[in-house]
Amino acid sequence: MRLSGVGRRYGLRGPWVLRGIDLDLPARALIRVEGANGTGKSTLLRLLAGIDAPTEGRITGRRPRTAYVPERFPAALPFTATGYLVHLGRVHGLRGAEAADRARSWLDRFGAAAHARTPLAELSKGTSQKVAVAQAFLADPELLILDEAWTGLDTAARAGLDRAVAERVAAGATVVYVDHGPRGFAGAADTVLRVENGTLSTAAPARPAARTAPRVRIEVSGPPGAPLPTGLPGCPEHTPAPGGGVLLTVGADHSDALLRALLTAHPPWHIGRLTVAPGRAEEAPAAGPPPPSVPPSPPPPEAP
Repeated sequence: MRLSGVGRRYGLRGPWVLRGIDLDLPARALIRVEGANGTGKSTLLRLLAGIDAPTEGRITGRRPRTAYVPERFPAALPFTATGYLVHLGRVHGLRGAEAADRARSWLDRFGAAAHARTPLAELSKGTSQKVAVAQAFLADPELLILDEAWTGLDTAARAGLDRAVAERVAAGATVVYVDHGPRGFAGAADTVLRVENGTLSTAAPARPAARTAPRVRIEVSGPPGAPLPTGLPGCPEHTPAPGGGVLLTVGADHSDALLRALLTAHPPWHIGRLTVAPGRAEEAPAAGPPPPSVPPSPPPPEAP
């Protein structure tokens, strides 16, 4: 999907919020949007999500299957938490039983299963936000738009949202997000877009100098003669396990998605022992080109 010369203003004669935006959305990308309050970040996200139409310019290309978490969740809707998720699942084309299964699964993942039958209007702000993020993952979106989706979530739910976002990117989706929290995938974004004075610029992602990446080892076994499923999340390394089967090693961020893929494969694979492997240092890419090399000094002249 591509935005060409896109602009948006308030009212027919109102001031421009955004103008002259050119942007390509690549697949399998994590894109952070930054900018001061009131600069148009939410407007940009609403344009990408298809909630608002541009006043000028064009949005071209195939519209990916899109999910959106707004900055403010409209909690005063005539649904229970599960009823709301099932309704949206049906809107996305899921059958009733599948929508209900996915609703239960995502409410459980974000720690809101106990409120499945609670009317939305009676939920706390934090639980409402869990429902808001759960609906975004129901139909495996190809484009996920998150407008401060972490705000109001407890620590466990924030970590769950981090994992869910990483899974979608690993599966090939594009995630565009705004987050004013202290973490906000710091150092993980592929692209950082900055909205300022109604225009869009690209900033270099802040990368940590080096970090130790936790790894998880999973012993698995499948039916006799069955090959390991292809396209597993996280591109795990695989070697023969000591007691038979296969030993998979993957980054901890992808372990949940990998387990889910193995258990839902046809036929499913049996999960054995899980262990944490020693971390390995991952060097961050340099912010710019490397400094020029200095040629060695010539040897001093020989004494006469």
